[in-house]
Amino acid sequence: MALDLDTDRIHRLLHDGAHNKIYPGAVWAVGDSRGTQASGSTGVLDPERPDEPMRSDTVFDVASLTKILAVWSSIGCLVEDGKLQLDAPLGDLWSEVSGHPLAQVTARRLLTHTAGLPLRANLKNLYGTDQQDVRDGVLREALHRPPGEAVYTDRAALILGYLAEHLSGQRLDALAAERVWRPLDMAQTCFGPLSPDVAARCAPTELDDGTGTYLKGTAHGFSARLLDGVCGIAGAFSVLEDLAAFLRYLLNPNRLNASPGFGADWIKESVQIHTGELNPPRGLFWHPAPGTTSEADDVWVHYGFTGTGMWLSPRKDRWAALLTNKLYYSRDREPLTRVRNEFRSLAFA
Repeated sequence: MALDLDTDRIHRLLHDGAHNKIYPGAVWAVGDSRGTQASGSTGVLDPERPDEPMRSDTVFDVASLTKILAVWSSIGCLVEDGKLQLDAPLGDLWSEVSGHPLAQVTARRLLTHTAGLPLRANLKNLYGTDQQDVRDGVLREALHRPPGEAVYTDRAALILGYLAEHLSGQRLDALAAERVWRPLDMAQTCFGPLSPDVAARCAPTELDDGTGTYLKGTAHGFSARLLDGVCGIAGAFSVLEDLAAFLRYLLNPNRLNASPGFGADWIKESVQIHTGELNPPRGLFWHPAPGTTSEADDVWVHYGFTGTGMWLSPRKDRWAALLTNKLYYSRDREPLTRVRNEFRSLAFA
């Protein structure tokens, strides 16, 4: 049975966003634990090629959705493997941070953005371009505020990505592919840079001042580019179908044909508030969608800076994904914020 969705209003909302140049194009889907129940696309892939429409199989730079698709899911695998205890000080698990400020921080603090880390990644300016220097700098950096305040920072995912690599003995891209993406048949999800044939159907993001061309198939996130495309902050590319498979699994992790390394316990633990009365409230990397902070709402979200987002509601047995390349036009977040919030209200009505 199809969900009770006003798909005409969703189509009109997203069409108007493309018409008003909030983004060149968008793809979207809404579904439940059985699969995708409604989907669509609007606009164009690239304004320089106006006859080429945005398509459901367009590849997107998902930016900070990497934090969920690669880091959160890989950390969940390590927790459920018994290799990581969320409340253990990192110094007890990881000699690299022993004797440094991160030694007393826990994985739970990183997952709730309450570890007191520096607000910005700022990797090149602080540490240069050598990857080992960057890693050393990040893992030895002083905390910039007392632990316990809820302040979103990219560094949390970068550090957790390094931690996952340390505990697993694999690079983050290999770990995520082996334990999460392949078991869920997410065949088009990977870290960049993309091969030329795949990049050809990738939505371009922002104009690169260095080359005078729009980034396409190369991560927009500078930290990812600095680290050869693979890091916890950003760098993953995906398609709507793969995100649908991922989100569907989160609603029904007991499906017999899906066997990633994390399951129902990790999902349930993550989509509940871990930050008490702190504002904004946080789960484990997921957070309540704006305007849905009551327990009855139970709609969780994560966004990507390039214009991507995905929502999840176990209580409603519903998920939604909206992928755009809004950076093509502007970094102004407010227009897309309005579209996202209305899309979420329609998707979870």
